[in-house]
Amino acid sequence: MRESTSSNIENCKEYKMPDLNKIGKEYLEDDTDEDFCKYLLDRMKQLESRANYLKEQCDQLESEKKIIENEKLRYEREVRKMQAEIDRLKKSPLVVGTLISFVDDDRVLIKSSTGPEFIVGVSKYLENNTLKPGSKVALNQNSLAIVDIIPTIEDPEVFAMQFVEKIDDRGLDYSDIGGLEKQIQEIVESVEVALSKPELFDEVGISPPRGVLLYGEPGTGKTLLAKAVANRTDATFLRVVGSELVQKYIGDGSKLVREIFETARKKAPSIIFIDELDAIAAKRLDDTTGADREVQRTLMQLLAEMDGFYDRGNVKIIAATNRPDVLDPAILRPGRFDRVVCVPLPDIDGRKAILKIHTKKMKLSENINFTEIASRTEGASGADLSAIVMEAGMFAVRAERGYVTMNDFVNAIDKVMTNLKVSNIGNSESMFV
Repeated sequence: MRESTSSNIENCKEYKMPDLNKIGKEYLEDDTDEDFCKYLLDRMKQLESRANYLKEQCDQLESEKKIIENEKLRYEREVRKMQAEIDRLKKSPLVVGTLISFVDDDRVLIKSSTGPEFIVGVSKYLENNTLKPGSKVALNQNSLAIVDIIPTIEDPEVFAMQFVEKIDDRGLDYSDIGGLEKQIQEIVESVEVALSKPELFDEVGISPPRGVLLYGEPGTGKTLLAKAVANRTDATFLRVVGSELVQKYIGDGSKLVREIFETARKKAPSIIFIDELDAIAAKRLDDTTGADREVQRTLMQLLAEMDGFYDRGNVKIIAATNRPDVLDPAILRPGRFDRVVCVPLPDIDGRKAILKIHTKKMKLSENINFTEIASRTEGASGADLSAIVMEAGMFAVRAERGYVTMNDFVNAIDKVMTNLKVSNIGNSESMFV
């Protein structure tokens, strides 16, 4: 832009007018009226041309001036915006506190995040009807006056526990779980019917079960049952692993439990699934360390939330464990877990059903005998049967065949069941009841 302006000025300087005085003298020497008139007309045309040229140059310079002024205004706005952002970032931080009670119309009692309690004022720009005991507020760092109200924010750990969508794309259903028809019926009655048809229980005059505990050996399908419930119900589903409730600092575990149940009550109807319950609900002993006492405090908060002074509302609890022998008796009583469902190892019919479920998408030869395979896998869990099916497929891949034969299943059974026997060496007594 500046180069264009400079070139226009240079062009103006380089423009040279013809020597009109010299031409006029030549016309005057001839001393004829006609020549003099021609001289005047030529000079007028030249002056008009010169004036038009200068006018064009002036208009162009004015246009460039306006463009430069607009650029200047834009840069000034950017500078003001950046300066405002710098001033905002340099502002003193606010202290987070909790409003305890009102002292009078102008003063309130608050508890700061550091612990002490103060009587402070309230900003006149805040409406008193928006303040209530228990509200989180922002305090001025110097005077501790309330300058803002902090909205309630859901704990990110609790938010991460929610299943917003279905657990998997294919939508796990009860038909994908074999050999557990009785257990499926009990969990449907305790959870699905209790959420979808509560009037049936009202007609009979009983309260629906509030919690279901699933126990059994590893790999028998306890977590699969919970996944099926999550896919079949429209309720909010929160999945918690027991070890997640064990926190580093004192009180954090209890706070997390409280927020989980608070979120479940807000989004009721809801289901809380606690996997590996024994990690948090082990028996309380007298000889404990500091870490054990913190776990016990978290357990006591869990017991209070499950069946304490306040009603937990339309919130159902499903828990799973493979160590029921170590659970605290307080968590097993009715009112917390009204139904305790054993998920055993599958019998021969159950193993046959599980094998058919796992092989329904496989290409099998005609000589596959599921009854014989089921009889060869005595003591195998659902997870073991899934491993056998996968190993049979791997034998077919190794042989570069596009289908699985009976011999592949026999080899897979020998491999998986041998590993299973090795892992069970030394476990002479079962821990399951």
